[in-house]
Amino acid sequence: MTEIRLLLVDDHPVVRRGLRGYLELEPDFTVVGEAGDGEEALRAIAETRPDVVLLDLKMPGLDGQGVLERLASVDDAPRVLVLTSATDAERVPNAITAGAAGFVYKDIDPDALASAIRTVHAGQLLLAPVAMRGLMNGNATTTAPSLTPRESQVLGLIAKGQTNRQIARALGVSEKTVKTHVTNLLRRIGAADRTQAALWAVRHGIG
Repeated sequence: MTEIRLLLVDDHPVVRRGLRGYLELEPDFTVVGEAGDGEEALRAIAETRPDVVLLDLKMPGLDGQGVLERLASVDDAPRVLVLTSATDAERVPNAITAGAAGFVYKDIDPDALASAIRTVHAGQLLLAPVAMRGLMNGNATTTAPSLTPRESQVLGLIAKGQTNRQIARALGVSEKTVKTHVTNLLRRIGAADRTQAALWAVRHGIG
């Protein structure tokens, strides 16, 4: 079992205490620290080297967006899962653009949060459904390259965080075929990697 080291960043001690309480029940999670503001979070990241940071966006001083922007220039920066209120859906595009690996809400079920942490730790993109709609509404473009039905299927599964192996199994094709589709997709939509492709899919209502 792979240990996942977590840092909890929220300006409310009660929230941090609650998060720590149920996350530490998971056998593969270790909470290595907490922080109540952005500057403290950056210091804690440098000192504890967490794998995943649970980050609130609204904080005094340097906020969560500022933390993400600072981490963008840090080598081997941790994965960041933004954990905030549903009223902040409009913050999703900027947070994801700045490097957040996922976005969920504070009322998320504990088991779902644990799953979300494991998802972003595995290198996948994870967005709450309401956040995805915010991305679609706020960033939709009027033109987009046309995709074949199969390419749209593959892209939709990428947006859901599936690996090439999972996509191959879902579509009943070889993993090599999926890799070819992914390569063609990235080139066609101008995406540098799977994360950018997933964001493109969300903005265009695919997935």
